[in-house]
Amino acid sequence: MGARGPAGPSSSAPLAVTMGDPAGIGLDITLEAWLARKPHALAPFAVLGDAAAIAARAEALGLDVPVETIPDLGQAAEAFGNRLPVWPITCAAPVAAGQPDVRNAPAVVSSIERAVEAVRAGAARGVVTNPIAKSVLMADGFPHPGHTEFLGALVEAHFGIRDVRPVMLLASAELKVVPLTVHIPLKDVPKAITTRSIVATAHILHRSLVADFGIAKPRIAVAGLNPHAGEDGKIGDEDAHIIAPAIAALCDEGLAITGPHPADTLFHAAARATYDAVLAMYHDQALIPIKTLAFDTGVNVTIGLPFVRTSPDHGTAFAIAGTGRAKPQSLIEAIKLADAMAQRRTAAHLERVR
Repeated sequence: MGARGPAGPSSSAPLAVTMGDPAGIGLDITLEAWLARKPHALAPFAVLGDAAAIAARAEALGLDVPVETIPDLGQAAEAFGNRLPVWPITCAAPVAAGQPDVRNAPAVVSSIERAVEAVRAGAARGVVTNPIAKSVLMADGFPHPGHTEFLGALVEAHFGIRDVRPVMLLASAELKVVPLTVHIPLKDVPKAITTRSIVATAHILHRSLVADFGIAKPRIAVAGLNPHAGEDGKIGDEDAHIIAPAIAALCDEGLAITGPHPADTLFHAAARATYDAVLAMYHDQALIPIKTLAFDTGVNVTIGLPFVRTSPDHGTAFAIAGTGRAKPQSLIEAIKLADAMAQRRTAAHLERVR
C-alpha cells in the first residue's frame, strides 16, 4: 500500500489536543493552558474530548473557561480567542476526578485516533496528547505498551506507512535525550540493544534535530550500558562489542556522534555543553536526568512519525486531579514545541515544492 502523507494543513489549522484519561489531570492542565494562551502566545488548539466533563472540571476548579463544542476543527481558530473549542467525544460513564473508569477507555482511545486522522486529513497541524493510564486502557483490551507504540500502529493504519519506527525523545531547554529501549523490564534491556537499532535510532534522532529543532549540525552523545561504559570489558562487554561499532559506523557516515560515555558523568552542566542530544540505552537512564533537570517543563516528543506529536512529560496524577494543584507548565511547553515543530516542517515542505 502506498504511503499517504499529511494533506498539508493551512496555517490556520489548530493543534489537536487529546483529553487523556478524563479522571486525571489532563483536563485540569488543558483548562489552565487555555487560560495562559495570551501570556504564552499559544497557537490555537482544540480539545478532542467530552465537552460536558471539561466544563464540569472547569466549574469544580473555579476556572472561568467557556467551552464551545465545534462540529469540525476548521472552527477552532475562530473560537479559540474567547472560548475553549472542543471537538466532542462522549465518555460512556460519568467522569469523576481521581476515579478512573474502564468504561471510558474507548473514548480515550478514540480521542487519539481522531487526532491522528485529523493531521492526516490536514485538519490539524500536530497532535498534543494528554496523559493516559495504560493500566485502565489495558483492562479494556488495549494491546499497546504505551502512547508511542500506539501512534506507530495508527501511522500504519491511517498513513499506510509500513515498518514505522516511532522514537521517544524527551526535550527541555536543559537536555534532549532518547531512550533506545523504553517500556521493557530492565532484565531484558541488554539483549534488546543491537548495533543495528542504535544506528537506526541515531539516524531518526539526527533527522529530527535538524528538521524539528533547527540544529544544522547536531552533536549526539551515546551513553554506555554498563557502569563506566564497561571499563574496557571489565564490567560487561556490550559497550565494546555492540555500542562502539554502531558509533564507528555512524561516524563513518559523517554524523557528529561520540561515545559510549559513562552515563554517570554525561548529564552535568559542563558535559551537556558538548552535545545537542543524548542517545541513552534504557528508560530510566534517559528519564531520570531530564526529570531531575526539568520536571515541570520537560516535553515528550515522538519522532520518526509523519506528523508532529508532543505530550507533557508526566502521568495522569489521579491523586491531585480536580484539586487545583496540577501544574500546566509541561503541557504549555508541549503546545509551544508542537507549534514550533509544525512551523519548521511546513517551511521545509514549502521550500521543497518551490
